[in-house]
Amino acid sequence: MTRREFCTGLLFLRAAKMGRIPSLKNFNAFPHAEDHLLKKTYSGAIVTILGLIIMVTLFAHELTFYLTTYTVHQMSVDLKRGETLPIHINVSFPSLPCEVLSVDAIDMSGKHEVDLHTNIWKLRLDKYGHIIGTEYLSDLVEKEHGTHDHDHGKEHHVEEKKPEHTFNEDADKMVKSVKLAMENGEGCRVYGALDVQRVAGNFHISVHGLNIFAANQIFEGSSHVNVSHVIHTLSFGPEYPGVHNPLDDNSRILHEESGTFKYYIKVVPTEYRYLSKKVLPTNQFSVTEYFVPMRPTDRSWPAVYFLYDLSPITVTIKEERRNFLHFITRLCAVLGGTFAMTGMLDRWMYRIIESVSSSKPRSGMR
Repeated sequence: MTRREFCTGLLFLRAAKMGRIPSLKNFNAFPHAEDHLLKKTYSGAIVTILGLIIMVTLFAHELTFYLTTYTVHQMSVDLKRGETLPIHINVSFPSLPCEVLSVDAIDMSGKHEVDLHTNIWKLRLDKYGHIIGTEYLSDLVEKEHGTHDHDHGKEHHVEEKKPEHTFNEDADKMVKSVKLAMENGEGCRVYGALDVQRVAGNFHISVHGLNIFAANQIFEGSSHVNVSHVIHTLSFGPEYPGVHNPLDDNSRILHEESGTFKYYIKVVPTEYRYLSKKVLPTNQFSVTEYFVPMRPTDRSWPAVYFLYDLSPITVTIKEERRNFLHFITRLCAVLGGTFAMTGMLDRWMYRIIESVSSSKPRSGMR
């Protein structure tokens, strides 16, 4: 900086101090009043306290809104191949003992093999729903699609074997044990996890594992099989925040008639992405329910079917956090608006009180 420029700046500041630029003060948006011109009132104090309470409340609300995450949904074509579909079940049958219940899983792949990755447990229940025993179910089998029609949901027939004139001792004991359990009102809860092929199929819980003659000895006909059930939980993968499984806590109780329940399920592959970049692969689903009552001419036996099919669309749910500048903008708007409104309210109250107090002396003089 040259000496000439320095001297010019000093002259400009001296002129501003001496009031030679009076128009600059007109740009002051925050004029200050003298202390002796300020008047404090009780109404102003009340409005100030009320404004502070509103500001603190709105600030806490905006802060909470900023700290909470929100989700963004995106859809794309499902490209997964060669993976398994996990199914978690927890279903109670209050009118059927565990000895007669079996679980079958069927898919469209045509495979016929024992599912070694399946863990299914059966819990014996008394008539009050309390657990009185546990049994591991190891007879769950993925059977060939040709035996069971998935699209039309044809029911199983109880396994028919060549007739034998007499039961052996084990079968006779089993029949007597089941009848005694039914007389005592014993039920069964089936829970666990299935890992099935990632293709359309179904799994069902029924009395299809019984020999036809043993089933007739126990139930005296298929119309007496009561498949009333309570679905505590049913999911196709781990749960994520905000998930809703439509069949949870769903109960279907039969009082007089018997029949087959069918749940047609559309499984939607889903990925949940957390803020930490962790990805949780899972599935959500929708369901349609259908009940087929038993007829005297039916040869099939009642069951509960869960027929599922996979959607070709994958839903990706991403957690997002709100922008900090957006939070500051909302905060300024809320606090500034509250400050302006309380200022207007204070002025209105002051004028009303002044007008009322000034009218009293005049009325007294009259």
